[in-house]
Amino acid sequence: MKLKGVFAPYFAVVIRFVFLLIIYALLRLGFYWTNISLFPHVNAGKLFVIFAGGVRFDIVALLYLNILYIVMQTIPWPFKYNRIYQQIAKWIFVVTNSIGIALNLVDFAYYPFTLKRTTGTVMDQFSNESNLLKLTFDFCLDYWYLLVVLALISYGLLRSYTFIQVERTIRYTWKSFVVQLPLFLLTAFLFIGGVRGGWAHSTRPITLSNAGDYVDTPEEMNIVLNTPFSILKTLKAVSLKPVKYYSEEELVQLYDPIHLPQSDKPFNKKNVVVLILESFAKEHFGELNKDIQGGKYKGYTPFLDSLIRNAYTFSDTYANGRKSIDALPSVITGIPSVGEPFVLSVYSGNETTSLAKLLGKKGYETAFFHGAPNGSMGFSAYMKLAGIQHYFGKNEYNNDRDFDGIWGIWDEPFLQFVANKMNTFHEPFFASFFSLSSHHPFKVPEKYQGRFPKGPLPVQEPIGYTDNALREFFATASKMPWYKNTLFVICADHATVSYLPEYQTTAGAFEIPIIFYSPGENLVGKADKLVQQIDIMPTVLNYLHYDEPYFAFGSDAFKPGRENFVLNNNAGIYNFYYKDYMMSYDGMKSTSLYNLKQDRFMKKDLLQQHPAILDTMESKVKAFVQQYNNRMIENKLTYKK
Repeated sequence: MKLKGVFAPYFAVVIRFVFLLIIYALLRLGFYWTNISLFPHVNAGKLFVIFAGGVRFDIVALLYLNILYIVMQTIPWPFKYNRIYQQIAKWIFVVTNSIGIALNLVDFAYYPFTLKRTTGTVMDQFSNESNLLKLTFDFCLDYWYLLVVLALISYGLLRSYTFIQVERTIRYTWKSFVVQLPLFLLTAFLFIGGVRGGWAHSTRPITLSNAGDYVDTPEEMNIVLNTPFSILKTLKAVSLKPVKYYSEEELVQLYDPIHLPQSDKPFNKKNVVVLILESFAKEHFGELNKDIQGGKYKGYTPFLDSLIRNAYTFSDTYANGRKSIDALPSVITGIPSVGEPFVLSVYSGNETTSLAKLLGKKGYETAFFHGAPNGSMGFSAYMKLAGIQHYFGKNEYNNDRDFDGIWGIWDEPFLQFVANKMNTFHEPFFASFFSLSSHHPFKVPEKYQGRFPKGPLPVQEPIGYTDNALREFFATASKMPWYKNTLFVICADHATVSYLPEYQTTAGAFEIPIIFYSPGENLVGKADKLVQQIDIMPTVLNYLHYDEPYFAFGSDAFKPGRENFVLNNNAGIYNFYYKDYMMSYDGMKSTSLYNLKQDRFMKKDLLQQHPAILDTMESKVKAFVQQYNNRMIENKLTYKK
């Protein structure tokens, strides 16, 4: 198709832009169908609204991606008709838009692991990976069909570009300039309005939370959004805003993160070992899912199931985030990630307390173990900030015969290294281990091929492997003199892809095990209570009768009663749990309310039916936000007299 005349370049830009919008609509449809089980409440009518709303976000992303191309094609000067100039413009168009399409396709596969569109923090998350090229290669190998789709769409872009041809003007006169200058200025005006989401003075630039206008539940916002938009809007660090819902006196009454000594008993210098397990969602445990499949569900963790029967756990246990990088601050420091990972935020340099620092003051030797190359995920840097004295990674293990070829040392040999290394520590000691074998690309050592049930999810076979590695670890540790004087805490870093429908909900996507095991004491049972990762620090300290005030956002899980709360944050939406209920809160108002005890599948929104419960929960979440935001901004994350 040949376009002629002074308006031809502008017509070409519009036609190509509309073609891109169609591609993005198809990518949104593909994203939805690929992850359809994670959006159980989306029907045809709702999908139409979501797609209509998604156009706003597609326009923003495409305008940003094509800013150079648009300028090149609309600038009112004659050299834009030069053949070489147009060839350069063509390849800029094809390459930049292929990158945008590739980013969307990545989330076809990556979304089930994070339950959010990829954001600008992804670059920082993987910046320390020494084997990034291999990880990328393995990802491409596993999801080769996405590469095929990318190649086909990119080829279609190239062919469509060639199909629409702007016929070169024979003579460019001052009249042409007079006509094209206003068109260029109009293009600039439309561009500004497009990227802002409107032209009104009161219109704030469109951002991720605006997707909430087209959905009923927070997770559905991810269908509205596209990945380039999510990345572009989160490239800059998030700055929290100070808030004042309550006076200081009222705030302390509602929620106070300063913990005072709870016992007159002397401090008990037990060893503390925290085992953080990669992707060990609660779904994979038979002992924690006795109500599934008529009581016949066995799960994939036979050893941990047997340990739970001799340990203490809770009915409702949650992660505070969806990524590994969220877990360590939550578990070790008692600080959840809100909006973005704490360790990547502008507040990561704040002075903090931690289990390691507080126990270190009591003479504990402290260590952290992670079998990946040192620097992976930024763990070693964070551990320094958390007050860890010794870091043991792949470098310290120093035996590549046990390297899995991708992430680090296999869990089984590395856990034996952990047990033996802890045997050299002076007591009391604090140690934390972060597993890695139950991570994509989900494989087990050759000698264990076929030994563990594969299950419907690829992650379940390596979960069986790590569960067995823990069996061997406890068998070794139980023979060591420090074993019976140790409190073990076992939890997951986050949940992961779900198969059981009971876990394919907003709440289910954050459910993990949190287990306390003390082989030398009668710490056995299961409480009907909400518990989260940030509760681990105060629970451990209070269990040891820690005798000094300290700061932590969580609460003591062993404290009687159910007045505590749980909170996790996804894509800027607070999921707030209190007693039997979960409320979604967008920072301004409640958007949904469910009774998780009576409605596990979250089908009945009670937002309009329980104003008293909503009022209580809103007051608590506001108190948390005020404490969190203001203390982050003012660098008040420690106890000071």
